[in-house]
Amino acid sequence: MSVRRTRYEKELQDVFDSLVLMCRHIESAIETSVKALIDRDFDLAKEVYEKDDIIDKMEREIERSILKLLVMDHPVAGDFRSLSAVLKMITDLERMGDQARDIAELIPQFGSEEYVKKLEHIPLMGQIVVQMVKDGVQAYINKDLELARSLDVTDDKVDELFNTVMADLTALIKKTPDNAEQALLLMMITKYLERIGDHAVNIGDWVEYAITGTHPKYQSV
Repeated sequence: MSVRRTRYEKELQDVFDSLVLMCRHIESAIETSVKALIDRDFDLAKEVYEKDDIIDKMEREIERSILKLLVMDHPVAGDFRSLSAVLKMITDLERMGDQARDIAELIPQFGSEEYVKKLEHIPLMGQIVVQMVKDGVQAYINKDLELARSLDVTDDKVDELFNTVMADLTALIKKTPDNAEQALLLMMITKYLERIGDHAVNIGDWVEYAITGTHPKYQSV
C-alpha cells in the first residue's frame, strides 16, 4: 500500500472515529439535560452548555476533514457517498446538541415549584431518543441497513409519547389555567425531544444512502 493510500485510509478512519465521539457527546448532552430536569439540578443543566460548545466545535472539525478528503483525494464512489452522508449526519447531530441545550436553558424557569405533572413520559422519550442516536451511528459504522431503517419505526414510539404528553398538558391547562406557564415549558421540552427523534430518523436515511446509493425520501441525491 502506498504512503498516500495509507494516509488517506487513516484520515478516513479519523473521520469515522470523530463521528462516533460526537455521537457520544450528543448522548451525554441529552441524558444530562433530562436528568437535570428530573432532579431540578440547575448546575447540571449548565453543563449541557459546555457539551454543546464541544459538539459545535466537533461539527466544524469533521466538516473540514471531510472537505479536505473530498478535494485532495477524490475518493471512490463508495467512500464519496459515505463522506457525503457524514456531512449531512453531523448537521443533524449538531442540531440535537442545540435542542439538548434548549431543554437545559428552560430548566431554571421552573424554579422551586412542584411539577404540575409527574415526569414519566418525558424521561422515557429521552431514553428512546438517546438509543436512536446510538443506533443511527452504529448502523453507519456497521453498514447495518436494517437497523438504519428501524429508526423510523422507533420514532413512532416517540411521536406517541409526544402526543400523550401534549394531550395531558392541554387538558391540565384547561382544568387549572394557573398551571399554564409550567405546562407550556414542559410542552416545549417535549417538542425538543420529539425533534431529536426526527433528526435521528434523518441520520438513518443518510445511512441508507451511504449503503445503497439511494435516499429513501428522494429519487436522487
